[in-house]
Amino acid sequence: MKLPFWKMQGSGNDFLVLNALDKKFNLTREEIKKIADRHFGVGCDQVLVLEPPRNNNEDFYYRIFNSDGSEVGQCGNGARCMGLFIRSQGLSKEKKIRLGTFTSQMVIQFGEGGLVEVNMREPIFAPMKIPFIPEKIPEGIIETSQGDFEFFVLSLGNPHAVTRVAAVDLIDVNKIGKEISIHPAFPDQTNVIFVEIINHKAVKCRIYERGVGETLACGSGACAAVIAGTQWKMLDNQVNVFLPGGKLEVNVREKEVWLKGDAIKVFEGIIENVESAGNA
Repeated sequence: MKLPFWKMQGSGNDFLVLNALDKKFNLTREEIKKIADRHFGVGCDQVLVLEPPRNNNEDFYYRIFNSDGSEVGQCGNGARCMGLFIRSQGLSKEKKIRLGTFTSQMVIQFGEGGLVEVNMREPIFAPMKIPFIPEKIPEGIIETSQGDFEFFVLSLGNPHAVTRVAAVDLIDVNKIGKEISIHPAFPDQTNVIFVEIINHKAVKCRIYERGVGETLACGSGACAAVIAGTQWKMLDNQVNVFLPGGKLEVNVREKEVWLKGDAIKVFEGIIENVESAGNA
């Protein structure tokens, strides 16, 4: 089976983008894992799939699969790359594009200089909807092999646990992040965001994504960091978020959150045989 794809990235968060508007998407979890593998496949943090809309309130439906093959409901950097893919393929000429996922709906709009902005909608704080079981950490602190961490928990279509640290460069993100992500307080696991506050308009972040590990950037995680910072009354509503892969801009407008950054096509190709995805 031949599978055309685009390789894209936003601030180093990289994706393999597939067009399933005219054909049914039927890759298995194991096939997705092979494609995402950086040694034996094309390699990516997530596989993004474009499908026809499922209701009249969206222009397209958008599916996100982590590199371990699990499906998730939100990816801000991926949404920006998908917006560029849609426009570059001539699939829509609209200035704003509505993308539906199984947990939310996002609006993408295009700016100058190749920047793409996405409305991440309103954050969710209700524990049952995140989902989060606060009773599992009654003191609000999670013990790890490298110390105790206190968290601010929310959802932006996927769960996030945000913790403030003195220096993100000193954190073993993959080790601690995994310990926290699989904690019983998070029944669906969680993304873990380590935040170093520079000043009221800037932060540094490193992020562990469930089902992936540390990524160079995570759009929804950057937004979660800023939301937590505003709740702590340590950040303004418009903040530059510096990640290992680059800079993102997060803007909290009333109750909704907007994410702005670059979206770049790296290359395109064809996977000749999904069973041996390294033959791309």
